[in-house]
Amino acid sequence: MQTGKKVAVVTGAAQGIGLAIAQKLASQDIRIAVVDINRDKAEQAAASLRADGQEAASFGCDVSRVESIREMIQAVAGHFGQIDIIVNNAGILMSTPIPEVTEAEWDRIMAVNVKSVFFVSQQALPYLKESACPRIVNISSLAGRMGGFETGMGYTASKGAIISLTYGMARQFAPFGITVNAVCPGTTETEIISQWSKEQIDSLISRIPLRKLGKPANIASAVAYLASEEAEFITGLLMDVNGGMYFG
Repeated sequence: MQTGKKVAVVTGAAQGIGLAIAQKLASQDIRIAVVDINRDKAEQAAASLRADGQEAASFGCDVSRVESIREMIQAVAGHFGQIDIIVNNAGILMSTPIPEVTEAEWDRIMAVNVKSVFFVSQQALPYLKESACPRIVNISSLAGRMGGFETGMGYTASKGAIISLTYGMARQFAPFGITVNAVCPGTTETEIISQWSKEQIDSLISRIPLRKLGKPANIASAVAYLASEEAEFITGLLMDVNGGMYFG
C-alpha cells in the first residue's frame, strides 16, 4: 500500500473546470497529473502549478482511445509511483438540434464523455487498489440529471450515462475501499459555453434560482471534498452544484 503524498489524475485539466480542480487539489498538497489532449496547454497548466510550489506533471491523452488511456495511466504511475485519485472531468459539449445530429457527432461525444470515464477508471483500478485513500470522482451535469435546457441530446445522454456508471462502479469497487461519486454542475462560466448565444445564456440564468452561473471554483470545491479522507463513507453520491436549478 502506498504511503507517499497522494496523486490525483485529472483529465481535461488544461483549462476551465479541470484546471480549477487541479489547482484546488494541488493546494491541499496533492501531486497532480494534468491530463489533456492538448499536451502544450497541459504543460502550461502543470508549469503554473509548479511555479506556485506544487508538484505537477503533464500527460497528453486522447481519452476517446483506450490505448492512449492505458499509456497515460502507465506513464503517471511510472512518474509518481502511485495513483490515489481519479477525476474524470474531460468532456465536450454539443448543442446541435435533434434533427441535425449526425452519427459521427453522436459517436464522438459518447467516446469522449462516457467511454473515457469507464476506461480511465478501469486502467487505474490496479493502482487504486493499492492506495490508502482511493477515490474516483466523475463530472456529470445538470443535463444528465433532468435533461437540460439548451444542451444537445448527445451531451445529455452522455452525462446521464456517467451517472449510471457512477452508481455501478460505486457498488463494484466498494469491496476494494474505492469510493466513486459524481459532481453534477449546472451551467458554469467556462470556455465550453462560448458556442452559446447571449440569449441562450440569459435564458438559462433566468431559470436559476440564485440568478447566476456557477464558477469553476464551486465545482472544484465539491470535487476536493469527495476526494478527501473526510468523505471515506460516501459513495454513489450525486452532488448537485447548480444554484438551485434541480433538487435531487
